[in-house]
Amino acid sequence: MKNDSRLRKYVPSLLLFLLFEAVAVTLWFTKDNLFYLLNFSYIGGCMALGTALFTAGKRYARHFVQLAVGGYMLLYLGVISRENMQIEGFWYYLFLGTFEAATIHYAVAKIFGPLLFGRGWCGYACWTAMALDFLPYKRPQKPRREKLGVLRYVMFALSLALVSGLFLMKVAHLEQIMFWLFLAGNALYYLAGIALAFAFKDNRAFCKYLCPVAVFLKPMSYFSLLRVHCDESKCVHCGKCLRAAPWMWRSTGKPVSGKTERNASSATDVRRCVPQRRCIECETFSAQSAQSSEKVLKCFLGICYNEKSPQAAEKRIERAAAP
Repeated sequence: MKNDSRLRKYVPSLLLFLLFEAVAVTLWFTKDNLFYLLNFSYIGGCMALGTALFTAGKRYARHFVQLAVGGYMLLYLGVISRENMQIEGFWYYLFLGTFEAATIHYAVAKIFGPLLFGRGWCGYACWTAMALDFLPYKRPQKPRREKLGVLRYVMFALSLALVSGLFLMKVAHLEQIMFWLFLAGNALYYLAGIALAFAFKDNRAFCKYLCPVAVFLKPMSYFSLLRVHCDESKCVHCGKCLRAAPWMWRSTGKPVSGKTERNASSATDVRRCVPQRRCIECETFSAQSAQSSEKVLKCFLGICYNEKSPQAAEKRIERAAAP
């Protein structure tokens, strides 16, 4: 029985792998190309192994997935295979009217995929975040500046205008140009990401203010099936989750009060908490090593764990705050 219980906690990882296998087999048959089977099987296998390692309480689990998936897409698909997997590559294949490479990638990971797993791409597969997450500011030191978020829309419009202009001007050797744009774009992203991280003391400042992919991800993730919601009947409105998640701060620099804005806690995106183990449940359980792993993974998958009563929750908060 104990072995069954231990194995049961890895079921979400298995289901994740089967989901990617379904995509792999479907594209293999519909596109008549074995590459799609190998490609999505590899990505699904890495994702499943990473979440299994997360369940086992391994701190390196998320970095493993980022390096395995993000590195593969950047180096093999992007550099070696010369495919532009950035947003410019999406516009390029979209204007060509072909469903392959970047258009498939965006459909699965950034447009329709977020309806299921929200912003899982940002936390576990993005090759830009893969590098930025090794910078020293894992927990943001400053409140989020909401007004700067408009820059992502500027970047989005510029990328669309750039590719549209190349098509309208009927520029020759466009495929080769897209490859060099991929290299230049990634270099620009890394430089901007590192500069913003140190300027705002936040590893993910680039993601919050400049990344154009968020224009696709943000509206779709609102309807994610695995989105975390606050159980208002069990919430004690302590505000601890909001204090631990600086991206929920107001522009005034003060954390949102759970009592004054109860819906704010419902908007907390645990996929951005769990990697840093900052949410109230994960922060409490992470100190308990292996006992935390199953609940941390399920929290990542969108299952909100609440105490059976406000009194029990208060006791847990006290234990978490104890030195």
